[in-house]
Amino acid sequence: MTFVLSIFAGRLVQLQGLDSKVYAAEAAEQRVRGEKLTARRGSITDVNGHELALTLEAREIFVDPSEVAPADRDRVATALAKELNLPKEQIAAKLGNVASRYQQVAAAVEPSVAQRIMEHKPRLKGVGSKHRYRRDYPGGDLAGTLLGFVGDDGTGLSGLENTYNGLLAGRDGEQFIETGREGQRIPMTRSTLKTPVEGRDVRLTVERDIQWAAQKAITDQVKATGARTGSAIVIDVPTGQVVAMANAPELDLKNWEKTAPEDWVNRSVTDVFEPGSTNKVITAAAALESGAVRPETVFKVPDNITCADRVLRDSHPHPVERLTFSGVVATSSNVGTILASQRVGDEKLHAMLERFGFGAKPGTGLLGEEAGLLPDWKKWSGSQRCTIAYGQGVSVTALQTASVYQTIANGGVRVTPQIVAGTTAENGAFVPSPAGKQTRVVSERTAREISGMLEAAVSDEGTGNLAAIDGYRVAGKTGTAMRYDPKCQGYCGYTSTFVGFAPADKPRLVVLAVIQDPHKGYYGGEIAAPVFKKVMTFALKSKKIPPTGTTAASVRIRAGE
Repeated sequence: MTFVLSIFAGRLVQLQGLDSKVYAAEAAEQRVRGEKLTARRGSITDVNGHELALTLEAREIFVDPSEVAPADRDRVATALAKELNLPKEQIAAKLGNVASRYQQVAAAVEPSVAQRIMEHKPRLKGVGSKHRYRRDYPGGDLAGTLLGFVGDDGTGLSGLENTYNGLLAGRDGEQFIETGREGQRIPMTRSTLKTPVEGRDVRLTVERDIQWAAQKAITDQVKATGARTGSAIVIDVPTGQVVAMANAPELDLKNWEKTAPEDWVNRSVTDVFEPGSTNKVITAAAALESGAVRPETVFKVPDNITCADRVLRDSHPHPVERLTFSGVVATSSNVGTILASQRVGDEKLHAMLERFGFGAKPGTGLLGEEAGLLPDWKKWSGSQRCTIAYGQGVSVTALQTASVYQTIANGGVRVTPQIVAGTTAENGAFVPSPAGKQTRVVSERTAREISGMLEAAVSDEGTGNLAAIDGYRVAGKTGTAMRYDPKCQGYCGYTSTFVGFAPADKPRLVVLAVIQDPHKGYYGGEIAAPVFKKVMTFALKSKKIPPTGTTAASVRIRAGE
């Protein structure tokens, strides 16, 4: 007995003395369970605080297949399928994975649904629930590609959700507790808690109602013309803040998984195209700034001109016309614009394009923002020296084009476009974003003279008369450009554009509408100008901007008039 007891004593010394730390660690590893405490993601709101993206309470439903007897699997799968509206076969397959102790059945369900399921816990052994959050977008597809979405793990995958993911996500916490064999917490045992830090909110410069109006107008016109895509942008002139940024088709954020990845992008900043005649204001700015022409300078304008090995034509045949430079812009004459650019020279025209932001990203920081293409003037071909003057041979985004007209409307001062009004600090206080950088691009006189030309373009004699708004002075420009399409490996479609501002004599808003590859008409004055009119009219009323009550100065378009 002494010998046997000595063996027991030696074993006790080994277990409780020599090897106690090893066994204590193994026991703790079995008892202590760590759980991530997900931080609540911050909201994205419009400029007035209306929530465009928010986080709601949810529950994850899971099963432990090892606790579900084979005879009970069909009953458990049937009950869960009914409550969760999921295929019974899908749940049954998870229950059959007996090698696993954990199978997620639903990532984020309503708390009320989880509560009903857990009330049946005695009959649904092995079924559990965890606290989770889910992302919700009240507007559905409202500003869908601008906002973006998050994945199942809560990480922003596109749009602003991706760009500001680090700020919106916050910091997850962690909790360690000691549990028994059945997963119940052991009373009076230690626990460790690292509190999560909630994500911060992002407030946009976008106004929800104007965003809705822009999105509806561009979507309706894309459908009506059988076009491929379209974009509409509204910018506040003095601040450069984006009031609306809509694309068509838009991304339904409640069903983003069913949409192809190529349609997740924000086309207003990612799609590049040749701007066409909307680019003529830059040629006009270069001509006026250089002193080569004045608004009243007269050009003899035929309906075609030879550049190197190409014959370039106006939009329609006409006899030789005596147009003032104002008339060249108002009537959107390609030939007249080329004649003016020849007085400026390639180097100065290239420099003016750069000053207006061509070849550089607009600076919003939006995901996928493109810089477009501005070839080095030393490498321009013989025909490019002419086509670039009227917007063929360079490429831009919709936002870059809108920014050009914000510069003209703002007296020649470009303000870096801004989409985020500010964010909240960790203490909840609102922190406004720095004001957009201001850059003098052209003189105030040049901007004022071009504005007068653009007002004439919206008159009865101009190409943009369908953009006129009763009671308001409107300045704007049409654009109809050949569209390069990789599918046909050449120019086989059109880009139709209208961009302008109002009130013309005291500009407050810029509105741009661009429609890609329409099949029922293609002139910018016919296709895009009506969208401009709808959006601008709504925006002026929404922001309560009254007419100035002034009358536009008379602009001489043809010599001798």
